[in-house]
Amino acid sequence: MKIPLYQIDAFTAKPFGGNPAAVCPLEEWLDDATMQAIAMENNLSETAFYVPEDEGFHLRWFTPAIEVELCGHATLASAWVIFNRFDWPLESIDFRSRSGVLTVTRDGERLVLDFPARPAEPVGGIDAAADALGARPTEMLLAGNGNALAVFDSAHAVRALKPEFRKVAALEPFGVIATGPGEDCDFVSRYFVPKAGLDEDPVTGSAHCTLVPYWSARLGKNKLFARQVSKRGGELWCEDRGDRVLIAGQCAPVIEGTLTL
Repeated sequence: MKIPLYQIDAFTAKPFGGNPAAVCPLEEWLDDATMQAIAMENNLSETAFYVPEDEGFHLRWFTPAIEVELCGHATLASAWVIFNRFDWPLESIDFRSRSGVLTVTRDGERLVLDFPARPAEPVGGIDAAADALGARPTEMLLAGNGNALAVFDSAHAVRALKPEFRKVAALEPFGVIATGPGEDCDFVSRYFVPKAGLDEDPVTGSAHCTLVPYWSARLGKNKLFARQVSKRGGELWCEDRGDRVLIAGQCAPVIEGTLTL
């Protein structure tokens, strides 16, 4: 069996930045163990698989270790492949997923994700987070999806974090989003999620389902420009729409080939 395989750098305009995702278009589903093995072989933060259905697609995402319920950059990458390699005739694509229907719309050179908002509420645990992250947040919050939001007072503090990933994995939250006010943007972030087999995810669209409501309320504005300040880095144009968030970015194709099973 031969399967098309695309590697796309998402949330960046240039190759070797942003977050790399593998995209595997399928005619019908492979078994879960095979998809998990492909994701482990690719060894990227996510591998996306999609199957056509009705007037859209069914989309799933796998890290090298687990299947996840929501992924922004691999959804962006999947839409880029459909728009640019399969001549999709419409201006938007609907993906059915474990997080409901996700729509991706073309907006010039950017693609815009329409995702569910996942606001966070204040919670304790600052001492444990400080020990794991190597610096003390000014505020800790917890979102409904199990991710903690650790707020710092500057972009420099977020960039300077040197987490002990064994301790991060031992924290109760599934992952930790570190964030602070931006210098040349509205806010910055990093995302640590060793429980998913990723010490640090380079650029995380789904984390912005929590970041956007927080910073929109704090800054008093609905439209926000964000940077994820991992080593690779990425840029995201966001909008708070209440129970939904819009997250836009660009994509850069890097590898196109064939997977042989």
